[in-house]
Amino acid sequence: MQGWHGLDDVPENWGRSVVTIGVFDGVHRGHQQMVARAVDMAANLGLPSVAVTFDPHPDEVVRPGSHPPQLSDARRRTDLLASLGVDAVCVLPFTLEFSRMSPDEFVQTALVDRLHAAGVVVGENFRFGHKASGDLDTLRTLGEKYDFVVEGVPLVSDGETISSTQIRERLASGDVEGAAAALGRPHRVEGVVVRGHQRGRALGFPTANVESPQHTAIPADGVYAGYLQCTQSPSRYEGQLWPAAISIGTNPTFENVTRTVEAYALDRDDLDLYGLHVAVDFTARLRDNLKFESIDALIEQMHADVDEARRLTSG
Repeated sequence: MQGWHGLDDVPENWGRSVVTIGVFDGVHRGHQQMVARAVDMAANLGLPSVAVTFDPHPDEVVRPGSHPPQLSDARRRTDLLASLGVDAVCVLPFTLEFSRMSPDEFVQTALVDRLHAAGVVVGENFRFGHKASGDLDTLRTLGEKYDFVVEGVPLVSDGETISSTQIRERLASGDVEGAAAALGRPHRVEGVVVRGHQRGRALGFPTANVESPQHTAIPADGVYAGYLQCTQSPSRYEGQLWPAAISIGTNPTFENVTRTVEAYALDRDDLDLYGLHVAVDFTARLRDNLKFESIDALIEQMHADVDEARRLTSG
């Protein structure tokens, strides 16, 4: 799989291809169907397939400060799109200048001159060009002008319309299982392990305090079951996956004010993950955050949380 950052990275000798375009935040099940259609079309035409996505999120450029919580960053999206069988992923830097392109300019610059599109697959609600003035009908008209076919795919799976907005809403309410059903996999939060107050270690449950990038979609405060994985390469823990109990919030028993994501790898007190990049996958919500009257009551509940997380992640 080839990865390109910007149109200038596209090889000069790149021939005709089938292109699918979208922000693809989360690469959810609706996106997966759209990409699968592009891959099928490309195979039928004997051409390579290309997925085009954007970074940063267009909303942040067009309406600064309105960036929605991000389900996946550009690197994660590239990996997920590659896993769906496309031959190349092109991440287009979304700038103010880029946002001012007319629909015709975008099509000619990206789809015709560089990617030599023979077919283009998009979602039925696809909008593009300055002030989102282009839609599916616009793209079809431009396809006739520039000699490529266009297909609009409904972002539907099992009869349910899937959207990134819907998934963000589920995460904001703590419904990680509903989010996983729409994504086709558990929601993931990634980041670097930093030093916190180390209270978990003192209580017998050493946690990885995960500092995630700005705009990351983090589930509602509470305690969850899931998995902790080291994604740092190279590292002695690279690729290792551990069942985990995960806490999100401000630790009300200790009256903290900083919101954190902390993951305890079940039954492991020997891990040294400081400074390493990790991923936290959320599979089930266990409970809301509570303020306990004593440390002993907190420890008793933590043991119960760990037992439940172990049950949910066994096997």
